[in-house]
Amino acid sequence: MGGLGHFLESENIATTQISLIREHTEIIKPPRALWVSFPLGRPFGNPNDADFQRDVLKQALGLLKYQTGPVLEDYPEDAGEIEGPQAQIACPVNFSPPPPEKGSIDELCLNFRKEFSQMQSWHRLALEKNDRSTSGISDMSADAIGEMFCSFIAGKTAEAESDGKSLSDRLRLGAEDLKAIYLEALAAQPGQTTDGLALTDWFWGQTYAALVLNEVRRRCLSFGDKDMQLAGKLLLIPRNQMSRFGG
Repeated sequence: MGGLGHFLESENIATTQISLIREHTEIIKPPRALWVSFPLGRPFGNPNDADFQRDVLKQALGLLKYQTGPVLEDYPEDAGEIEGPQAQIACPVNFSPPPPEKGSIDELCLNFRKEFSQMQSWHRLALEKNDRSTSGISDMSADAIGEMFCSFIAGKTAEAESDGKSLSDRLRLGAEDLKAIYLEALAAQPGQTTDGLALTDWFWGQTYAALVLNEVRRRCLSFGDKDMQLAGKLLLIPRNQMSRFGG
């Protein structure tokens, strides 16, 4: 969006935007941007809170008062907790939540492979039912994604480039596909909730996949490459979930 903003401004069309990742906006330097501390996918805050959402929109549009940029301002409030009972996940896989201590990398990968195998079975049912999937952006099979992550956290660094993709891109895109497979597999069970917070809490709080992604994140931070650092800091685990992993 920042790049599009620069293009529109070159045509004398004033632009403003909402930023969910401040570091990206600082690099791209769009003409005007309002940074919000809300979870990814919720640029206006919590659903069904019209007054709060209207205020966010007003502050974003208010940046149009600046004739030139770049301008980056922070929205002064968090979205806050959603009141009322949260939907519960009826998980299609009968595994216990991961223990607080992950144990060895080998043990973690063993548990992850078992979990991922079961989730893939449910994902195949989802594909048969819906004939579509949001996974596939990595151009890797599910098995290849799982093995890539386990090999990476075990210290077996893949080649820097594969099919034109850098290692950081392969890890990032693989993580997006992994999450899509898990969430679509969950939705394959009849009567499952579609509540976004419940789904997010389930994935990041109750799966070995989340623990594996955290190990991937930690190892990315050990690289000197700026793209690997960016992946480790921002692109693998949402900032609002980092507290689960001591971050």
